[in-house]
Amino acid sequence: MDPGLSKSELESRQRAYANEAHLVKIVDRRKFDPSLKPTIVAAPAGYSAGTVVVDTGHKFLYLVGSDGKAHRYGIAVGATGHAWSGKAVIGRKAEWPAWYPTDDMHAQTPQLPRRIEPGQHNPLGARALYLYQNGVDTLYRIHGTSEPWTIGTEASSGCIRMLNEDIIDLYDRASNGATVVVL
Repeated sequence: MDPGLSKSELESRQRAYANEAHLVKIVDRRKFDPSLKPTIVAAPAGYSAGTVVVDTGHKFLYLVGSDGKAHRYGIAVGATGHAWSGKAVIGRKAEWPAWYPTDDMHAQTPQLPRRIEPGQHNPLGARALYLYQNGVDTLYRIHGTSEPWTIGTEASSGCIRMLNEDIIDLYDRASNGATVVVL
């Protein structure tokens, strides 16, 4: 049990994920900057409902609602030299995806396996939103993480990481075909 959570709080949060294919580790959010906790805020100006806006500088992801509000989540972003920005769409969504490291990742770390099976140790975590441009997979993702301590940092190979609890929530709210703007 996480020492920061009461037993009843932990059990309540675990019940929410009882039907998951793999264990969703519950994270004690008190260990993070409070601004990284999911919340409802005023939506970023100029974006239509359903748009996902990723503010890499502040390490926030926004899902714009139709009421002038947005769901805001704390994220981890690409490490220096690996950051990506641009406009894409959610081309597909996957629950507990397998991870296939790219050729560039293998060049950098030759001992990486060709595939990591779904599960709690998979770097993509519980869900992945695959970003496409002009019908082509960009190889960038918005996904969960097996390394929750990276949230709020520049840690990834360019993808946007979220706590597994948060990516599950976003996955349920965001639609295939939704616009994603990474600033």
